[in-house]
Amino acid sequence: MHVGEIIKVDSANGVGIRLSVFVSGCTLHCKGCFNAMTWDFNFGHEYTKEMEQEIIDELKKPYYQGITILGGEPFEISNQEVLVTLIRRIKKEVPDRNIWMYSGFTYDEDLVPGGRRYISVTDEILDSIDVLVDGRFILEKKNFTLNFRGSENQRIIDMKQTRKTGKVVLSPLNN
Repeated sequence: MHVGEIIKVDSANGVGIRLSVFVSGCTLHCKGCFNAMTWDFNFGHEYTKEMEQEIIDELKKPYYQGITILGGEPFEISNQEVLVTLIRRIKKEVPDRNIWMYSGFTYDEDLVPGGRRYISVTDEILDSIDVLVDGRFILEKKNFTLNFRGSENQRIIDMKQTRKTGKVVLSPLNN
C-alpha cells in the first residue's frame, strides 16, 4: 500500500481535530474526484512500519479526537489488508480516538458478505470504526454545503449503531 498524503491537525474530514491519512489506489475513478492523483496505487510513499509508528505517535498527541482514513480508496482489497493492522494498533494503543473512513463503495452493497470489496478482514474493519462516509462522488449531485461529503448521495453512517442493529443508521451529521 502507498500513502499519498498525511494531514496533521485537520478539521475538514470529520468532527474535531483529526489526523487524515490519504491512501493510494482507487478503481472507481469518479468523474470530478478532488483527489484523482490517488487513483494510482503507487502514488506517494510506500506504507512502512516506520510510517505506521509515526501515525500512532502523532495520534497520541492530546489534541486529536481521531483519525480519518480516506483516499484513494481504503476498501480496495490490497488496502484493507494493510489498514486492518493500523486499525488494530489504534484500538489497542490509542483507544480513546475515534476512526472515520471514507469509501466510494456502498456499505450495504459492496462491503457485506458477497459484496465486491468484502474480504476476510472487512468485518473487523467495519466493527472497529466509528463512522463510514460511503458512496461514490457524483459530480451531478455535488453539494459542498453538506457536512463532510461532496455529493448528495453520500451517507455519513454511525457504524457502532449500524453494526449493533444490523441496519444502516445514519449519523445526525447527515442533516
